[in-house]
Amino acid sequence: MKIGVPKEIKTNENRIALVPAGAEALVAAGHQVMVETGAGLGSGFTDEAYTSVGATVGDVATTWSQSDMIMKVKEPIEREWPHMKQGQLIFTYFHFAADEKLTRAHMKQGPVCVAYETVELPSRELPLLTPMSEVAGRMAVQEGAKYLEKLYGGRGVLLGGVPGVPPAKVVILGGGIVGINAAKMAAGMGAKVTILDLSLERLRYLSDVMPPNVFLIYSNRQNVLEEISNADLVIGAVLIPGAVAPKLIRKQDLKTMQPGSVIVDVAIDQGGCVETIHATTHENPTYVVDGVIHYGVANMPGGVPRTSTLALTNATLPYALQLANKGWKKALKENPALLKGLNMAEGKITYGGVAEAFGLEFHDPSTFLA
Repeated sequence: MKIGVPKEIKTNENRIALVPAGAEALVAAGHQVMVETGAGLGSGFTDEAYTSVGATVGDVATTWSQSDMIMKVKEPIEREWPHMKQGQLIFTYFHFAADEKLTRAHMKQGPVCVAYETVELPSRELPLLTPMSEVAGRMAVQEGAKYLEKLYGGRGVLLGGVPGVPPAKVVILGGGIVGINAAKMAAGMGAKVTILDLSLERLRYLSDVMPPNVFLIYSNRQNVLEEISNADLVIGAVLIPGAVAPKLIRKQDLKTMQPGSVIVDVAIDQGGCVETIHATTHENPTYVVDGVIHYGVANMPGGVPRTSTLALTNATLPYALQLANKGWKKALKENPALLKGLNMAEGKITYGGVAEAFGLEFHDPSTFLA
């Protein structure tokens, strides 16, 4: 199979979908790998690092046009849509349910879209979302702590406090991978941390593994309002796989929050769990609504590309090898986890959450595997 790895062109996105070791593995398996010139530089990988393991380097047009499978990190943005071909396999993060224009563009162009974020194991683990959720959860605290500084308009609160001065209060909405990693970081810095989650089973698990300065509360409307009212930092860590995130914080709720408090909404890729959030960039990461700082960077892990690229490709390479070795139909037929990743084929929606988000017709993915 011919596999193309384009350079990521989303604002300040420095990750790459395949490290040289991954290219070497695909070449050893008998595949041709073409990497766009300079695609790995943001993560610290030179063109020579790829050519030395048997990959080739080319321009953007050639990388797209000559490839049967495209490996990316982020969804193709508008400038890339003309490059997509009918039946071409694209393996990346798509987050279709948060963007109707993106969804309809891919329906029109007709690629086969296998989304990292909806590949799902029988245990319900999302193995290709997990590494970036770990990075984003930890970064959420790092960024939130920074924007609490007065210089950035924050309350001027040190997350861990000092002897004689209480620490900041961090409220985390959701106790999944993002939430648990955010809690580890915030608790390690000495903050008072509260996690809200709908699953009592998850809360019981967290009670066994979290340190004493992490408190666990069942998530309902009243408890969310009570906790955010005196929070210094709120982290949105809610995920419904492949679907739009529920709005847990409404616009009117901001008036109950402390001026200069910070919201970091990691759920922004799926539309965000805060009504007033919209996607921002690493260049312009924040804005203020009703005195509350909103951080909505949609590719947070892109800010630490070396760590993120290595973590992501550790997880994606085994699946990429399956797709390349068997072809997408056989690979999906033999691996139910990969089948869950199929979001679109032949211009038709094959993932329920995406179809529901825009009132589009849903097509059973198994019907495309004959």
